[in-house]
Amino acid sequence: MIKVEAIVRPERIRDVLDALAEEGLFGVTVYEVKGSGRQKGFVEHYRGLEIKVNVLPKAKLEIVVKDYRVEEVVDAIKSAARTGEMGDGLIFISRVDDVIRIRTGERGDEVLADIEGR
Repeated sequence: MIKVEAIVRPERIRDVLDALAEEGLFGVTVYEVKGSGRQKGFVEHYRGLEIKVNVLPKAKLEIVVKDYRVEEVVDAIKSAARTGEMGDGLIFISRVDDVIRIRTGERGDEVLADIEGR
């Protein structure tokens, strides 16, 4: 099993979720986050003061899938989140050893079958 985490522009999250749904992937967790990177933020002026804002609002999503689905998830996220400008985000991929459904005690791939809509 693989966990795909993506940091994207908040205004693109609906497009990303729609792209994942088209691939039959519905078990997604979404967070509102703030962060900084190459985009470096911006400068605002308020009542004559210069205020540097170096953490920007972003959306983070996490999805766990079977190994063979990783590339389709990554492709869906990339195509839906990309604007071509700095600050489009990042995708992180890591291995997951196990998953357990608390309600039933199911483990592993049988849990992912429900999350993936299959």
